[in-house]
Amino acid sequence: MVMSKKTIEELEKEIDKIKSRNKKVEAEKAWETSLERKMSILVLTYMIISLVMLFLGFDKPFLNAIIPTCWYILSTLSVWLLKRKYIERYINKRG
Repeated sequence: MVMSKKTIEELEKEIDKIKSRNKKVEAEKAWETSLERKMSILVLTYMIISLVMLFLGFDKPFLNAIIPTCWYILSTLSVWLLKRKYIERYINKRG
């Protein structure tokens, strides 16, 4: 079996691709934990629930939409605790 030798230029291109991919992954991770994302979810959730309640004829839909929005946000914020516990157990299990 003959292995081809890569030139330094080819290796540099591969390293550049990896660095570029890593930057993208880091940016996506930053977005996942950003305040902008959390606030966007909060506002969009409130707007959608308000509109649904409005179209369904609820009394005070804009006021009543606060409760399910808050519960949704609380549930999504608590997921990170479960994720952290899962990761700890997973790592400990694998050794």
